[in-house]
Amino acid sequence: VQLQAFGGGLVQAGGFLRLSCAASGRTLSSMNMGWFRQAPGKEREFVASIRWSSDGSRYYADFVKGRFTISRDNAKNTLYLQMNNLQPEDTAVYYCAADQEYSGSYYYTSPKVAHFDHWGQGTQVTVSS
Repeated sequence: VQLQAFGGGLVQAGGFLRLSCAASGRTLSSMNMGWFRQAPGKEREFVASIRWSSDGSRYYADFVKGRFTISRDNAKNTLYLQMNNLQPEDTAVYYCAADQEYSGSYYYTSPKVAHFDHWGQGTQVTVSS
């Protein structure tokens, strides 16, 4: 699967953005998918995940619960991350990820980087105060 993330940008605190991740080469609904982010000088961290289609369960990091929503449009083979009430601490490069090779993401409500095996190129989100 190839993943392409886009939709980042510069927004003021309290604003919103919607990130998209277009998938090609494999049906997105057949894989667990996730969003991660990486701020300068920090490790890449889990943001949200959604299980493959027959389950569809969604999981979020505590710091985004109630503000971010992960979703999937099967017809467009695209993953989304709706981000509301953005704060300066949300500034990071956001990556979408797919667990195509059954790397273990299914078994965790807070999966790690190692549980996903395909990654998009990242999109920058900058939140000004």
